[in-house]
Amino acid sequence: MRVHLVHAHPEPRSFVAAMRDVIASELQSAGHDVTISDLYALAFNPVASATDFPTRANAEYLSYALEQRHASSHHALAPDIQREVDHVLAADVLGFTFPLFWFDVPAIMKGWIDRVFLSGPFYGGKRLYAKGGLQGKRAFAAFSLGGREHMFGPDAIHGELVTGMLRHFFQGTLGYVALAVHRPYVAYHVPYVSADQREQMLGELQRYVHNLDQEPVLRMPDLGKFDDVLRPRP
Repeated sequence: MRVHLVHAHPEPRSFVAAMRDVIASELQSAGHDVTISDLYALAFNPVASATDFPTRANAEYLSYALEQRHASSHHALAPDIQREVDHVLAADVLGFTFPLFWFDVPAIMKGWIDRVFLSGPFYGGKRLYAKGGLQGKRAFAAFSLGGREHMFGPDAIHGELVTGMLRHFFQGTLGYVALAVHRPYVAYHVPYVSADQREQMLGELQRYVHNLDQEPVLRMPDLGKFDDVLRPRP
């Protein structure tokens, strides 16, 4: 199995970096091929712009999604985008490691998604959810945050974490392109717990990765419940 990890943390000695290393080590020890995009180490440019397309379908007006389609079909993507697209297409499983920043993934990871999840090859028109371009691949995430576990849930102060706060990431990004998305591993209250507690979290993460195939998959919209223009069927 080929696994590609997308990692976003500005500090190379961070707990999130330790999470990434635990994931990579566990997968490699099981015989899997692991590659990593460390976005900060790569100085990945998260800003989508016209310079992403050396040649343009329309030089007068930038429609980013349409230029993605043109560039991908004409092998004319910017080199940094093409490198990441190649990693995604080669992988059986995508993994994401990051800290939660302001109820969201870090900006550099959001920019990676904007530039790498191409209109055309990954999605487009009615090619979404189960019909998206990455059918047959899986994804998972392991992330940290400062809040306590009881702060997240249906009646908690912040509401649901995976299906609420991060629904745009798990459903609107990963599920949208037809990835089967496993329940994530979440490390709560990380900056405020003891070193021993953080080690315990890393042990839990190792077991999560070891048993990834048994981790439940998040529910995505059923296209059969919608008509040809995606209105709910009566």
